[in-house]
Amino acid sequence: MDGNYSTYAQAAAFIGAAIAMGVGSVGPAIGQGMIGKAACEAAGKNPDAASKMRMMMLIAMGLVETSAIYAFVIAMMLILYNLPA
Repeated sequence: MDGNYSTYAQAAAFIGAAIAMGVGSVGPAIGQGMIGKAACEAAGKNPDAASKMRMMMLIAMGLVETSAIYAFVIAMMLILYNLPA
């Protein structure tokens, strides 16, 4: 052991950031796919309501995307706060 634990802490922070982005992006991707599928099916059944549905779909997509943005912010914090001084 060389006693240089800051290198290990930095490596752990970078690996944690990668895991946070990987895991934090899977849920929103699945959710957005489900929202898009439901919107396409609903627009196919009732084309007259497609404009109202589009706005609801965009709002739902924005809400689902926030969890991926939070994962990105946490990953950036892990990376930026553990850079060598």
